[in-house]
Amino acid sequence: MSTVMGFDFGTKSIGIAVGQSITGSANPLTSVKAVDGIPNWDDIGKLINEWKPDLLVIGLPLNMDGTEQEMTQRARKFANRLNGRFGVKIATQDERLTTADAKARLFELGGFKALTKGQVDAVSAVLIVESYFENQYCG
Repeated sequence: MSTVMGFDFGTKSIGIAVGQSITGSANPLTSVKAVDGIPNWDDIGKLINEWKPDLLVIGLPLNMDGTEQEMTQRARKFANRLNGRFGVKIATQDERLTTADAKARLFELGGFKALTKGQVDAVSAVLIVESYFENQYCG
């Protein structure tokens, strides 16, 4: 069994979720504010110390045709910084459509009032972790 922490990278907000490989599911934790893609690293460090993940999975924003874009490179840089700062193994996961799926999931649970930016980002991180698990065990 392993604990996986997922990140939905954004330039203003980074959604974070945690999941367990044994269940193949994840739960939203929080979202942290970022300034031009740079978060308060202490906030992330506290979560990593609390949850002690075996792996950090960072969503990779790709174009619908699978090609890379500017945000793809920024997400890779963020992933490398996570690894360098905290020494936890990293993996990236295609995150196409996770934001739309997260909004749909939150809307089902609570209508429009459930759609705050922070909640959408954290649920997007859940979907990144869950799709990572699916690819590991079914792909």
